[in-house]
Amino acid sequence: MPDVLAALNATLGIDVQTLAARGLTPFAEADTLVVAERNASGREFELTPAAAGAWLAMRDAAAADGVTLQLVSAYRSVARQHEIVAAKLARGQSLDAILQVSAAPGFSEHHTGRAVDIGTPDSPALEEAFEQTPAFAWLQANAGRFGFVLSFPRDNACGYLYEPWHWCYQQVTA
Repeated sequence: MPDVLAALNATLGIDVQTLAARGLTPFAEADTLVVAERNASGREFELTPAAAGAWLAMRDAAAADGVTLQLVSAYRSVARQHEIVAAKLARGQSLDAILQVSAAPGFSEHHTGRAVDIGTPDSPALEEAFEQTPAFAWLQANAGRFGFVLSFPRDNACGYLYEPWHWCYQQVTA
């Protein structure tokens, strides 16, 4: 798999050794997914079964506390990640700028089927302003109980910009 990822990333001008120097490691793509949620427009969001169960429990607990959590993004394939980065390059964005906000194909937590981008009504999706919402405050206080962690806090070691909306389910072990 590493050779395949290296070749795939090379088509985008990405050197996987550069990613390794940032402390990034590739993630295996999920092999079992379930529909965790459908939004009002019918878009399906897939996660691994364990992550889906944890997401639903967390969403319902937040709702019981008067907080609305909505999925903005969940599972995304390596191929789809390649398309996203390629489209940004085609629009003239620099690779350095892209790799501060988008993972290289094979290096995104979304491939695992455990990562979610979370939004809430009345807040723009995928923007830092999310940190000012009651939803973010609720997540900070409660997400850990459901196995979710904030992946990219301010000044994270991975070199990504701060993403208060991006949370990843970590398998809870007894």
